[in-house]
Amino acid sequence: MTPPDTLNSIGVLTRREIEARLLAPLIDAFAQTNDRAAVIATIRDTIAAIARSQGADMAKAYGEATLENFADSLKLWTKDDALVIDVVEKSPTSFGFNVTRCRYAELYKDLGMAELGAVFSCNRDAALIEGYAADITLTRTQTIMEGAPFCDFRYQKHTSEKDS
Repeated sequence: MTPPDTLNSIGVLTRREIEARLLAPLIDAFAQTNDRAAVIATIRDTIAAIARSQGADMAKAYGEATLENFADSLKLWTKDDALVIDVVEKSPTSFGFNVTRCRYAELYKDLGMAELGAVFSCNRDAALIEGYAADITLTRTQTIMEGAPFCDFRYQKHTSEKDS
């Protein structure tokens, strides 16, 4: 079992650059003897599994997997001005924000790997919340990484009939 992840202290943007600089050449090397799409799919699925585990660890660290605590965790992803966000809704059952600037997308473009940015970063978002709390879902219809003017993150906490 891997010990708890403490690398976010360096800033997630810096962390993603380090990861990308390692993963992109590995993808290229593996793609020389394997189907590139299959290699990328394996990387995507592995990163999602890691994000689920990180979400579960985050829930444990907070002690309670609430949207309020999740909103507090955004400080990890916005560190170093990595994201500019505009919160559009915040309640115990809904949390929504738009990302109007994404330095992650800028980073991958500057590194010449824009096509891998969604695999390395955006791919994590839904998986992270799955690991964090089974009763919270993410809906996102667009991302800057894919060319949209902003990313729309909408988190919803679902309650069971017995909780009502």
